[in-house]
Amino acid sequence: MTKIKNILFIIAILVALSPVVYGAKGPHDFYQIKIYHLKNNEQVDQVDQYLKNVYMPALHRLSIKNIGVFKPIANDTATVKFIYVLIPFNSGEAWMKLDENLTKDALYTSSAKSFKEAPSDKAPYERMESILLDAFSGQGHLLLPTAKNAERVFELRSYESPTEKLSEKKMAMFNTGGEIQIFNRLGFNPVFYAHVVSGSHMPNFMYMPVFESVEQRNAQWKQFGEDAAWKDISTRPENENKVSVSHIDSILMHSTSYSDF
Repeated sequence: MTKIKNILFIIAILVALSPVVYGAKGPHDFYQIKIYHLKNNEQVDQVDQYLKNVYMPALHRLSIKNIGVFKPIANDTATVKFIYVLIPFNSGEAWMKLDENLTKDALYTSSAKSFKEAPSDKAPYERMESILLDAFSGQGHLLLPTAKNAERVFELRSYESPTEKLSEKKMAMFNTGGEIQIFNRLGFNPVFYAHVVSGSHMPNFMYMPVFESVEQRNAQWKQFGEDAAWKDISTRPENENKVSVSHIDSILMHSTSYSDF
């Protein structure tokens, strides 16, 4: 009975991940964002070492590339520290098979043993979240920054809505309503836009522009707010943010030295 339930669950997930459901045409990316919650710099170092020396090399051996690893700018002074890992997949099935494929990698299983089996009083992290996302039809794949430098600022933005219907309306504003085109024209350099398929805050979608510095980020958002095209689409009744968006989170981050981009 348990095996049957597991099979039915997998089928349900695959149906949910079908491109038909979210309107994407043709091949497009899925993303997993893993968020490590950490209480001190010792845990930060443990997760860094695991990701750099064990996890990412294993993903690379599975031909998973362009993995982003980020730390919030506020980490240094924050009581709770975070590490974000963005993993792209070319299909929902590839994401589903990841853990199975990792268990077949003898180098990974041996190298990850001490991290995954750490005693409770020496746990390498306090909690780990996982968010699964489906790329927008308006940008079906990662767009990587052209150059890597320590000052770049990645902004992870999360838009929650009161209902699924209102979330769909807000996503349409990006995909077909012209908002993505405004971001591109103003040089926001978006890495991805994606609908949250599974996560702790839903209905929700997320996207990630990248800037050369915090100062450039602030200047570009000011320019965006003053843009005539944005003022036009944002004042249309169907696009009223106060109705379609109930909560916005914005996290400013730097990529780590071992991030793929």
